[in-house]
Amino acid sequence: MESVFDIIAEPNRRAILSLLVSSQQSVGEIGRQLRMPQPTVSKHLRVLRDAGFVESTVDAQRRLYRLKPEPLQEVDAWLAPFRRFWSAHVDALERYLDRMDESTSTKKRRGPGRRRDKGETK
Repeated sequence: MESVFDIIAEPNRRAILSLLVSSQQSVGEIGRQLRMPQPTVSKHLRVLRDAGFVESTVDAQRRLYRLKPEPLQEVDAWLAPFRRFWSAHVDALERYLDRMDESTSTKKRRGPGRRRDKGETK
């Protein structure tokens, strides 16, 4: 049995999952949007269905696929420490940029090379 990571490592499967995030779709709709032949879409959907990433329902004469997010929880759990790592770095960058912005705002108010009027102090 393939791991969650093996399954989502395949670019076409990730593309299919990305499409299904917003709405359920048929094999034909997925194929048109991804410019992928129907047999190829069906093959990837079968792998995704067997792994529990998608489920299908029958609507008249077509089968609609929708995302089941539960298997992605394993990926989310694996990514958690990396999010904490990047969050700390992004927070530090934000503080630095805020300080730069404050410094730039102060310089703009004073203006470059602006002369002081008599009696004006620094």
